[in-house]
This record gives sequence, C-alpha cells and structure tokens, in this order.
Amino acid sequence: MNAEPSSLARLRSRYEEDSTQLRQTFERTGDGSAAIRRRALVVGNLLRQLWEGLAADSPGGEIALVATGGFGRRELFPCSDVDVLFLCANEKLEQECSGTIRACIQAMWDVGLRASPATRTLKECERVHPDNLEFTVSLLDRRYLTGDRALYAKFEKDLLPSVILREWDTVVQNLAEMARARHAKYGNTIFHVEPNVKECPGGLRDYHLTQWLTLLNAIHAQKAWPPAAADEFYGTHDEPESAYDFLSAVRCFLHYRSGRDDNTLDWHAQDEAAARSIGLETRGTSDPAYWMRTWYRQARTVYRRATLLMDAVPPPRRSFYRQFRRKRTPVPGTDFFLEDGRLDLAEGAMVNDADSILQIFGLMAKHGYRLSFTAEDRIADALPVLAVQMPEGPFLWNCLREVLLGPWAADALRAMHALGILELLIPEFHGIESLVIRDTWHRYTVDEHTFHVIDNVHRLRQPQHEWEKRLAGLLPEIERLDLFFLALLMHDTGKSRRNGNHAVSSVELSESLFARLELDPEERETVRRVIRNHLEMSAAMRRDIFDTETVHGFAEKVATQPQLKMLTLMTYADIRAVSPEALTPWKAESLWQLYMSASNFLDRSVDEVRYHAADDPALLSRIVALMPAIAPSSGNGASATGDELRSFLEGLPQRYLSTRSPEQIAAHFRLAQALPQEPVQLASRIIRQLNEITLVTADRPGLFADMAGVLSAWGMNIVKADAFSNAGGLIVDTFQFTDTYRTLELNHSEIDRFLASIRDVLLHKVSVEELLRSRHQKPARPKVAVDTRLDFDNQASSHSTLLQIVTQDTPGLLRAIALSFAACRCNIEVALIDTEGEAAIDVFYLTAAGRKLSEALQASLSESLMHRLQQVRR
Repeated sequence: MNAEPSSLARLRSRYEEDSTQLRQTFERTGDGSAAIRRRALVVGNLLRQLWEGLAADSPGGEIALVATGGFGRRELFPCSDVDVLFLCANEKLEQECSGTIRACIQAMWDVGLRASPATRTLKECERVHPDNLEFTVSLLDRRYLTGDRALYAKFEKDLLPSVILREWDTVVQNLAEMARARHAKYGNTIFHVEPNVKECPGGLRDYHLTQWLTLLNAIHAQKAWPPAAADEFYGTHDEPESAYDFLSAVRCFLHYRSGRDDNTLDWHAQDEAAARSIGLETRGTSDPAYWMRTWYRQARTVYRRATLLMDAVPPPRRSFYRQFRRKRTPVPGTDFFLEDGRLDLAEGAMVNDADSILQIFGLMAKHGYRLSFTAEDRIADALPVLAVQMPEGPFLWNCLREVLLGPWAADALRAMHALGILELLIPEFHGIESLVIRDTWHRYTVDEHTFHVIDNVHRLRQPQHEWEKRLAGLLPEIERLDLFFLALLMHDTGKSRRNGNHAVSSVELSESLFARLELDPEERETVRRVIRNHLEMSAAMRRDIFDTETVHGFAEKVATQPQLKMLTLMTYADIRAVSPEALTPWKAESLWQLYMSASNFLDRSVDEVRYHAADDPALLSRIVALMPAIAPSSGNGASATGDELRSFLEGLPQRYLSTRSPEQIAAHFRLAQALPQEPVQLASRIIRQLNEITLVTADRPGLFADMAGVLSAWGMNIVKADAFSNAGGLIVDTFQFTDTYRTLELNHSEIDRFLASIRDVLLHKVSVEELLRSRHQKPARPKVAVDTRLDFDNQASSHSTLLQIVTQDTPGLLRAIALSFAACRCNIEVALIDTEGEAAIDVFYLTAAGRKLSEALQASLSESLMHRLQQVRR
C-alpha cells in the first residue's frame, strides 16, 4: 500500500521548513553537533509518521524500525543517507510485509530523504559476514524508532550482545584492518592539502572508530553491553569531544555549501570556512592558515586515539613468540614497564619525575616502542608538574640527544609533540605547531615536515635506491650527528614569524635553546651555519649546476667539507619531506652532481682562497666588538686593536675563518698580541672528551715536527690537527688528542708541566729527541693492518702540491711525516689531520721555495716518507 499523495506533500513541506530552520540556525550559531542532532530528531519523527500511517492499513505484525549508523548515533548530517533497518521477526513476516516496507522506502525518497534501507530477520542478524562487516558495525549504533518494541528489546538485550561476544575477534580484527586499509589509501597521514573530513586519517570515521573499539573492548571485558563505555575511555579528557564538535561543524558547512554529501575540504572551502570561522569559538573572519592549523590539531587528537586503539587489537592467532613478548618487563629507574612493544605505567605510580619521562622517550626513539593510551593520558595530566621539573643544561642536552640519534626519532618526537612535552623542552617549537604553508607543493604542516626531514635522514641507514646509497655514504662522515639533527629540528622554526627570511629567524629562535642546553661556542656555530645555509643548495640547484660560477658561489658560502656534507643530506631530506613526489630521480642526481662539484672546488681552494681585510670589513667589526676597549689611534680614528687584528688575519686561509667562530678568532688574536712577552703562546681546553691545544707563534722549519714530537713523547694520540699561517709568517696550529694514559686527567698538576714542556721544546731549551727516548714505548700491535699510500696531486691547487697520506695510525706518526717535510725543505701551507679507526688520513698542502713540488722533489719526499713511516711502525 502507498501513502496518500496529499499526506506526503504535507510531510515534504514540513520537512523542507524544518531543514531550512536547521540551516539558518547553523549559519547563525555554527554549532554542527546541535544541527545533526536536531536533524536526526526531525527525520526520526518523520519516519514514525510514515510507518505508522502505512502500518495502520496493512499487516504490521512483529516489525521494528531501527535507526542505525549515523542516524542511530543521532548524527545525521544535512545531506547524509538515512540508515534504517526494518527488523522482522521471521522470513514469513518479511514476505508478508514486503509491500509495506517498499512503500515506506519510496515515501522516504518522496519527502526528500536519501534512504539507505536494510531488511533483516532476527535470525539473519545472528550471523556476522566478514565481507559485509559494515552492517554489523552499524548495529553498534542502533536506536529504536517505531514498531514492535518487544521485538526490538529481544534484539538489543539478547541477540546483539551474544553475537558481539561470540564474534568479538572477527569484528574487532576486521574493523581494525578496514581502518588500516583506509589510512593507507590516504598515505597514513592527516596532513593533506585538501583533506576529506570524513574518510581521511583523523576525520570523523576515525572518531567513530575510537567509539566502536572502546565499546567492543568494554563488552569483551565486562561480558555484557555496558551502559556508557565511551565515558570510561575518555574519562575527564575533552580533547576528542572538542575535536568532534569541530569536525561536525566543518562537515555541516561542506554539505550546506555544496548541497550534497561532499566531504572534501578544498582550497576554496578552506577560504570560506576561515572567513566564517567555522568550528571556532570566536565569530568573524580568521586567517585560512590559522584555521587549517586548528583543523590539523583536532585531526591529530582523533588520529592518535584511533591508532592507539588499533595497535592494541590482538592478532588473529597468538603465537608463542607473541605470548613471550607480552611478558611485562620493568624499565629500570622508572615506574614504566614494557609489554607487547608498548610502554605503560604501573598502577598507582605517580607521573612526577621529568627525568624518567625523558628516558622513556629516549627508549622509544632507540627501539621503536610506543606509549599505551593510559600512559599518554597520565603524562598529559601531569604536564603542570613536569613543567616545573624540566631539566636544563647538559642533562637536558643528553636526553634530547638520545631522542634525536635514535632510528625512530621522528616517531618519538611526534609523541612528545602531541603530549606537549616537546614544547616544554623547546618552547620555540610551539610557533610551528600545525602551521600550514598555503602553497600547492607542501604536503605537510611545518612541524610534521620537520619530523619527516629527521626521519628521511635516519632512513638512509637502510637505503633503497642507488642515489640513496651514495648519499648514505656521507652519513658516517658527519662528526657531530647530534648537532646535525638539532639543526634539522630547529631549521624551520622561524616560519612562525612570517617575515620572509625564515632561515635567519630560525637561527635567532635557536639562540635561547643553545643557552638552555649550555652548548659551547663551536657547537652553537655548527648548528647556526647549517640552519642559516639550509636553503643555499636548493637555490643553487635552480641554476645551471654545471656552470663554474654557480658551483664556486655555492661552495664559497658553504666553506668547508663538513658543512657541505651536512647541507647535502639536509637538502635531500628537506626536499623529500615536502611531498612523496618532490624528490625525483633527476633531482636526486642533480643534488649529487652539485655535491661532487662543490667538494672538488673546496679541495682545490683550501690554500688558494685567503683572507684580505678589504674584502670583509664586517668580520673585523664583529671580532673587535669582542675585544677590550682600546683608545683609538690618532688620525683616521681606527683603533689600535683593529689595525693589529687586520694584520693578524691578513693572508690566513678562508678555511680558518669558516671553521672558527668570532670568539675563537678573538682568543687566537689575544695570543698573538702576547707574543712580545712570550714567543710561544699556548691555549689548552677539553672538548668532547678530547684535549685540544692551540699554538700561536712565528713559523720556522721543523716547528710542526717538534710539536707533534712533544705530544707523542707525553703519550698523547693525535686524532685531529690543522695548521694555518698568515701573510706575516705567524702560524695558528690546533691539535686535538686523546690522553692515552690519562696523565692530565688524573694529575691536574701535570697540566702546567705539560705546557711548560711544550714551550721548552719549541724554544729549543729541551731536545725533543731526548724527551722521546726517555718516554719511548713499543707501539701496540694493530688490530687491523693499514697499507701506506701516498698520493701527490699538482692539479688540485694552483698554488700548492696536495699530498694525501693514508697509513697506520701509530705514536709518533705525525712527527715522522713532519721531519720528512723539513728534511726535503717543504713548507706546510695547510695541514688537515684526521683519524678514522686505526687509519690516519692526513692531507697537506706543500710548497718548496714558494712553488709547487717538482716531480723530482716528490720522488725524494716519497722515499723519505716511506723510510720514516716504516721506522715508526717497528
């Protein structure tokens, strides 16, 4: 039987009036949650009238109308389908009432509803079909509308709980698998340029997933249908509910805007939503980037809850290995324990120890562990207490270093960021939280982009492509990976200021972090240079990378090989983090070509590019500012300090200036000023478990050999050294060494005697040979034999002959090399000394009488070196 046309017209007219009022109310208040609840009420009343009118003139029997899905949750969006179940007592009744059911469905369409009906008997509802799990899931949100109430009561109280308990594993596992497939479809990220507010990770579907899994877990635990399972999960936290209100308002806005079930938040929709402050508590116009920032924050809250619950879903079959993994393992020194790859807090434990919390994040970064949602909630609750106890100085830097160096650093940082811990440690990071860069190529927000950059570098440990393998070879050559990752973490923080040059702003924001971590000046300058120059390589790649001027201009900005390697890896990771498609094979090849060209240029120009005061007066000003005030000299008003500094710097290789901070250069200058009182100036310090001595004195033949000899005589193992000279014949040599026998560490009084011994040798008051004989010890047998290799290159530099020596690292090695140079009357223009394991890799730029070494002199020097190196290894 069909409904009367006149009654349908009246119902349609009333529904249209109600819908208009709902839209007007939403546009006035912006309350999406209220709008969908009111629409569910309006549609529910309409369906009751339709069914009761139809059932009065036909056999209604034992049939119940049940609202399911979003309709059952009282969440009926403006253009959403109306999910309704016609529940029949048996198949016979279903056949007898099929006409009435069809008439009701037709009437729903006639009055303007998008009907999504289903007809089932009680017996059919007892079965769960994995290939049609959506129907079973929709029953979790069922609600009685009209019809046989006794039939519905039997369905709700007896049948449905027994089905869910019996098929719990199937329902939960398939529900989680469906969600994972949906997340994979959207790249497992919430950070889409034009997200789908319903289906994307962090959207409404994920919010409902958290409700379903929470309900199912409660049913499994209590063996009954709980009255309010969701409240048990959310507790006192209102973040998911706040996120739901925002997402609901956005989806309502999209439906009303397009007049259909359109859930895509495209560019134009974002502009309109921001202009109307959709979902925000304040009315008026807001910035689109700010509005999208709110979207990502809310989506992140929902997504983290959903993934935590999905990860807790048990596997289909529990193997012995899985049972073993579920064993609880306490984390020493904390109230945490590890179970099944998740870190949780012991019952009754107080979250008031910031040190142990930071230790936990270090473990997450190192091993890939994750926090349980209970642990996350308790950490979030304890933020006010933790904020008071957050450490600073070296301890904080050690904790942060543990996180940054771990293979799963990005995941650990995301967890810290989501819980607010990262902002407690680094308030400067807060400015880029969910910050949107509104262009067509950036896929992610600035904070998520930063985490991708860090993850891309760590992933080079397991390269997949050929170009990744080449770049991966640079990773072990970076001496301070911790400082490199710190630069990656901070490199885009300046984007929060929106002043155009975010690299400069990022450096400025990092200064306060440097102070809290108590980094030394050299460490600060390393991080500054990486951040300041992190766009230079990308800019150079937009030019002709085979043009000499392009390569030279870029290389001069980078200045050193360590900086070049860090910038190459950073540029690779930065481009790849823009979007999955950003780093093409062609672009990766261009990056490598630019690296190789710049590296070759730096090798050739170490001794060529020298400082001239007229070319960089700004450097003079910065260093003079660090010096004690001295009265200006008469005449042009320039200070005596400025004149002396200009003379000191004149002719020093550019490498010296690019590898020293202004503070270090000022300290070396002070040593040079003191030369009239003491002709050999020494400065010593301890840096990163290494002892360092800087020597400033007038150059002379054999000086480098004497310095290396006295260090060897004291049992010091030289691991790094460099030597530079200026136009006036003044040398600045730096030696870094390990104290093999801990002489200086255990006997502080020996430090003065050690420095006095160096001065005596360099001033020829004591013979270095005599000192060596008195302290000679037979070298230990090497674990790995390294063959000696001498490589001369007269093409690498226009001024000097480059000599690279690779040989076994043994005590007295550097002195033996320097003695050969002195014997052949070769002058060291620049020396770069390095040690890798048991191999010494030393590079020297040599001249003889101001010229390159002739082939005859190279042969003579080679013979001398081989003879002395054989002696020193005996």
